[in-house]
Amino acid sequence: MRFGARIALAVITLAVTATACGAPQDGGSPSRTAADCAPYARYGEHPGTEVTVYAENRDREADLFEETWADFADCTGIDVRYEGDGEFEARIQLRVDGGNAPDVAFFPQPGLMERFARAGRLKPVGAGVAALAEQGWSADWNSYATVDGTLYGTPLVANVKSFVWYSPAFFRDRGLSVPRTWDELMAVTEKVAASGVKPWCAGVESAEATGWPVTDWIEDVLLRQQGTRVYDQWVAHEIPFDDPRVLRAMDTVGSLLKNDRYANGGFGPARSMASISFQEAGTPVLSGDCAMHRQASFYADLWPEGTEIGPDKDVYAFLLPGADPASRPVLGGGVFTAAFADRPEVRAFQEYLASADFANARMRKGPYVSAHKGVDPANAATPVDRLSIRLLQDPRTQFRFDGSDLMPASVGAGTFWKGAVDWIGGAGTRQVAGSIERSWPTR
Repeated sequence: MRFGARIALAVITLAVTATACGAPQDGGSPSRTAADCAPYARYGEHPGTEVTVYAENRDREADLFEETWADFADCTGIDVRYEGDGEFEARIQLRVDGGNAPDVAFFPQPGLMERFARAGRLKPVGAGVAALAEQGWSADWNSYATVDGTLYGTPLVANVKSFVWYSPAFFRDRGLSVPRTWDELMAVTEKVAASGVKPWCAGVESAEATGWPVTDWIEDVLLRQQGTRVYDQWVAHEIPFDDPRVLRAMDTVGSLLKNDRYANGGFGPARSMASISFQEAGTPVLSGDCAMHRQASFYADLWPEGTEIGPDKDVYAFLLPGADPASRPVLGGGVFTAAFADRPEVRAFQEYLASADFANARMRKGPYVSAHKGVDPANAATPVDRLSIRLLQDPRTQFRFDGSDLMPASVGAGTFWKGAVDWIGGAGTRQVAGSIERSWPTR
């Protein structure tokens, strides 16, 4: 889809304004009025310009993004051309090296974005974006897009990864309570298994990114077992990847995901998850062939059409518990927008994406979570999105960003993802962790 006004050559400023906000366009459909365009006046007028955007989001996610910035595009005169690619991580480097870099890219891993920043390919944000970033996000969130003291991007999407999706009816019919501690989670797991249903279902296939759902599991459990300090040391490689505490977390995950008694509900033996796409991995929860599916808040948009989300609906989610009910460790992730070009229309588009107006507008169109301080949880499309936003805004939450996304891309999106697949397939914990440790780049 293309969004943006087709602006005729302007002779005077008044003609440009009339074209951008009043004249029919795109085959005669009515355009935005001056009143409609008032909220976008701060971004200026850029008739006849174009901004290319490259990201991994496709299908409905891509459509919702394009619908959200449609008014901005029409009112500013910028033709925003979006391209979604399921193999973004693998192809973005090829595009940049080949001289075909997009104006703006949505990076799902800060580590990957950092690589381009260090190579001098990304443009530091302008003063307007920097001010919006300081106003809109916490220092932690801005730090993920900062390299050697320079800000290169802003958060676009946030997600809470520490959710366990389940069927309230399944739990109610079997007398199960939502677990508040890890011990209670294991008790529920065993009770479900004893009833003849495999309690967990999972899928790790994700094209070039295959393996990340397992790395999320490992990070989540490490955060719960060892706390934020050890987690941070591990991500920064201040302790080795194969530290005994990390091995313990992996073995804990393995006791669930590599156990044929506990996984893979609705699909087959535990190893089957290597060939199951992450998008379909939770569907056995709906049929009662699986009790629980650990996956991020964004999974709300991946349930089959018509699935209702809520505490008394088809599916709902609880926070993966820690050692005690009072602890609130939360693993999360996000997408960051950064630019390879520095033109007025690109800066204007970046500023809009960094605004609370964009985040709230996107939330009203469908499932979406933002860590922006100006986001109103009431705009969230699902109860899980609202819960996610409240967790992100709660100062008591012990939030940590996805470790594989912060690690050097060759590890986080490389050997860690690949090693996770080998591990699920039967490779030993020490073998896999040791191989990842040896792959860590030296500076």
